[in-house]
Amino acid sequence: MLAILSVLCLHFCSPVYGVFQELYCSISDSCECDFKPNIRDLEWDLYKNVYGQHLAQDIVSQEVASFVKNATPEQPLVLSFHGSSGTGKTLVSHMLGNHLYGSAMSSPYVHQFIPTLHFPSPKMVEEYKNELKDWVQSNLTECGRSVFIFDEMEKMPVGLIDVLEPFLGPFHIVFRTNYRKAIYIFISTTGEDVINKVALENRHAGRDREEIKLEDLQDAIAQTVYNSTTSGFFNSSIIQQKLITRFVPFLPLRRRHVERCAHFELCQRGYCPDQDVVEKVGASMTYAPVQGDYFSSTGCKAIPAKINLFL
Repeated sequence: MLAILSVLCLHFCSPVYGVFQELYCSISDSCECDFKPNIRDLEWDLYKNVYGQHLAQDIVSQEVASFVKNATPEQPLVLSFHGSSGTGKTLVSHMLGNHLYGSAMSSPYVHQFIPTLHFPSPKMVEEYKNELKDWVQSNLTECGRSVFIFDEMEKMPVGLIDVLEPFLGPFHIVFRTNYRKAIYIFISTTGEDVINKVALENRHAGRDREEIKLEDLQDAIAQTVYNSTTSGFFNSSIIQQKLITRFVPFLPLRRRHVERCAHFELCQRGYCPDQDVVEKVGASMTYAPVQGDYFSSTGCKAIPAKINLFL
């Protein structure tokens, strides 16, 4: 028995086994790294803690659930979040990390890129392309279930993101990389004018916010991000090849949504409930086109600072 254990230990502890397992994990359908998706909790978190975003809630929960249930997806899940600052784009991306890996940004398999930090110089696009391609491929080789989040796409150097095209489509083969199980999230304010215009027209027409459909925005957002010179997707082959699974609109927030954000933040600080502070925060925000009504100019982003003024 001791001899058998010794042989097994030598086998499983050897560098050769480590290389073999790494290769196996990169191509196998059964090796899932630390991937432990909890779709039910993701859906609950989206509907409980994301305010005024029926489109984002429905699209994200449906697309992620469908993708995770598919043992052999034909291509990665690619979601592009668009909308004004403070509407919940980054919050939802962190929820995905939490409910796919249980630890959001602390997971070694969830990777976040910020252009001003990782790609600050437009003159170094070619160098960045090589670095980004190598980074994505090496991490996919280590874990095919990797999640890549690209924040502030409106600040991404033009042309850089197209280096990802071979990883996003169904027809490309990347050696030693099971890239089809990966998830990509792009976050941008590009397209906010289109989204806000539709939301405003909907309100002027007296229709309920929830009557806004994805079909009302999908093509318009795609055209905007492709044609805008301030978009990281400007003239992008990723858009041309239709490699984005869904463009996810985040609608501008009304005062009631802002006050729900304030209520949540107060509860997090142990001041729940304090309706007086909630109402003061709601009244102190800037709204357009009518002060005190319509849409918050900063969404929920300024809530923590506003609460500090009234506590």
